[in-house]
Amino acid sequence: MKMYRLGLLLLISVSACAQITSKPITEVSRTELKSVVLVDVRTPEEYASGHLDNAMNVNWNDTDFADQFAAISKDKTIYVYCKKGGRSAKARKKLISLGFEDVVDLQGGYDAYKAKRVME
Repeated sequence: MKMYRLGLLLLISVSACAQITSKPITEVSRTELKSVVLVDVRTPEEYASGHLDNAMNVNWNDTDFADQFAAISKDKTIYVYCKKGGRSAKARKKLISLGFEDVVDLQGGYDAYKAKRVME
């Protein structure tokens, strides 16, 4: 019985320390978005047609995509989003491979965010 309790306690503590890798964009508060580095990985044209407040635009398709993150500390929390979620998932993997520790992919992308705003 003691081993069962110890195992359960260990499992709970490990899961509490696990980082979030993705999150629905519709569940993120505006306050939360102000406390992270927010990156829109769509093209400049898509970005110009509308984007989240405080988001910087770093086009996933740019050849210097990785270089554009040189000035950002690797211990900062970064939230990435795109139109629907495909490019941001790739961008998250790339940033993790570059040594960034806390990168969250905002699932659903700008389309989901916009649809939620229309419903409010």
